[in-house]
Amino acid sequence: MRIISLGGINLGKVKSDLADNLSSFSQGGFRTIFHQIDQLGIKKGVDQIGIDKFITQCALFAAGSGVIAGAGGLSTMLIGVPLDIINLITQQFRVTLAISYYNTGKYELRFEDFFKIVAASLKVDTSMSVSKGVMEEVAQKLLLTLGSKTAKRLIPVVGGVIGGSINYLFIKRVASSLQTLQPEARIIRI
Repeated sequence: MRIISLGGINLGKVKSDLADNLSSFSQGGFRTIFHQIDQLGIKKGVDQIGIDKFITQCALFAAGSGVIAGAGGLSTMLIGVPLDIINLITQQFRVTLAISYYNTGKYELRFEDFFKIVAASLKVDTSMSVSKGVMEEVAQKLLLTLGSKTAKRLIPVVGGVIGGSINYLFIKRVASSLQTLQPEARIIRI
């Protein structure tokens, strides 16, 4: 196996460390982000500006952190990418909650019910319960989606445009996927 290196940085090690950290993050991080989100605020936002504008707003917030993470090339990526990932997950969760509210009229969700919707939108089989394995699989899918585009962010300034565009399109695709889920995947028991 060939080890890829860039300016003394072992990219294979960076990718491995990122995967380990994301797996650890999946254990409590998803739940922490979920509990930090104001579900009533999302309801009010959707009621005030509509679901399409709310989705666009979330996509723009995600694009902002993508621009910042990629604008300075490698130097901003080292600090910016972890923060970008947290913001991207937060925006994905906000969009998921907004679309769930829009489709069902219910804005207060339990984490387990919510995470089943997230997993379904990423085409992860949730079976009966949200387990450690399901959370790790969601984390891996997110890593693959984001990691495959990270190398393109290494070029200063251009990396910011690429990072912002990738994040914006990711949130729009998540929203589109959620809006086309089968009705039974959107049913939430409270």
